[in-house]
Formats: sequence, structure tokens, C-alpha cells
Amino acid sequence: MKPDKLSRIEAEVVACRRCPRLVAWREEAARRPPRRFSGERYWAKPLPAFGEAPFRVLLVGLAPAAHGGNRTGRMFTGDESGHFLFSALHAAGLANRARSVAAGDGLRMTRALLTAACRCAPPDNRPTPAEFESCRPYLVRELELLPAGGAIVALGALAFGNALAALEAMGVAVPRPRPRFAHGARVRLGPYALFATYHPSQQNTFTGKLTQGMLREVLRRAARAAAIS
Repeated sequence: MKPDKLSRIEAEVVACRRCPRLVAWREEAARRPPRRFSGERYWAKPLPAFGEAPFRVLLVGLAPAAHGGNRTGRMFTGDESGHFLFSALHAAGLANRARSVAAGDGLRMTRALLTAACRCAPPDNRPTPAEFESCRPYLVRELELLPAGGAIVALGALAFGNALAALEAMGVAVPRPRPRFAHGARVRLGPYALFATYHPSQQNTFTGKLTQGMLREVLRRAARAAAIS
């Protein structure tokens, strides 16, 4: 039953055209790619979550990159952020391979689902509050498939805030004042453990703000919390 529910959610995601600014931007990026991707056929649609149900860890990113996921059609695939993330996911036992190159490359998630707070590539990598809100029902429905005792990993402060908002929309009590983002933070919210890490963007990884060791430690803690051996 759960795999069917997940498939229905992702089919709706791919067909979504709710946000005119995002539709225009993702399609424009496909029409005018940088020279290194000239001639490639872009996905240029909202990205479905990557993984299979049942899962026990839900990872929440920000949004697809214009020439990463928006090009390849898979979350965190085709750019340096994806390589960095999947190296850590593999080390933590949450993916079967350490690199994410292209859809169909044999990469699989292990009892984990990788999703995002916004499913379309946004201008300047920054969705508006209204765009986050428009996309939130998809995240809520994915969260509803996470069993009690599961773990959520927010990749960055914006993903952390949107994860809190989605949990509230599910009826999970979020304390006041709201939990604040900090790398390595863990918050117990209802039946779930919410973990926070810096986003694996080049801005963070190239400067050393986020290292492989730092990200792997958060992911391993999340896997242990979700009882993934």
C-alpha cells in the first residue's frame, strides 16, 4: 500500500504547474543551458522524491539545481552537491553507491527517501515563501509515510524550517519558541527525530564549513535513531 501511495504523490509532483515563476525558470534553464550541457535533453519538470517505500529516514533538501536535478530528473544528481551528499549517504549505509551521476546509473537509496521543500529549480536557488507553501502538501504527504520512530534530516536552515512547518501541518506539536537550526542539532517532535545539517552546497563544502566527516556523523546518527543497522 505504501509504495502505491508514494507513486501517486510523485506522479502529482511531476505534473505540477502551480507556481508560474518556477515553471518559467525551470523551462528557460532547459532552453538555454551552459555550454558544458549543450545538446542535452533536460528534465525541466518538478522532481519527484528519490527512493522507495517503506523508508525510515526522510532527507529534506532545499530545491533542485537548474543544471543539476532540473537537467537529470533526479534529486541531487549531476552536480557537485550531489556527489558530496551521496558519498556521505553511502558511508552511512543509506545508499548503495557513493556517486550520483545520472538517472539509471544503478544508484539506490537504502531505507531512505530523498526529497525537497521545493520541487522546481528556483531563480537564484531561492524559492519564495509562497512557493514553499504551495509545495508543502507534497512534503506533508511523504512525511505521513514515515513510520513512528523514523528520522528526518534537514539539509540546511531553509529545509529545517520547512520540515517544521510540514510537521505542524500534520498535527505534530512543535514547541514555542520554535527549535532553531544548528548543524548537528537533534529535536524530538512527536514520534520523529529531526536532525539538522548544513546544506551540501559548494558554498559550504568548498569553504570547509561542511566536511564529509561532519555530514556523515549526522547521517549515521539519523540511521541509528531510525533503527537502520
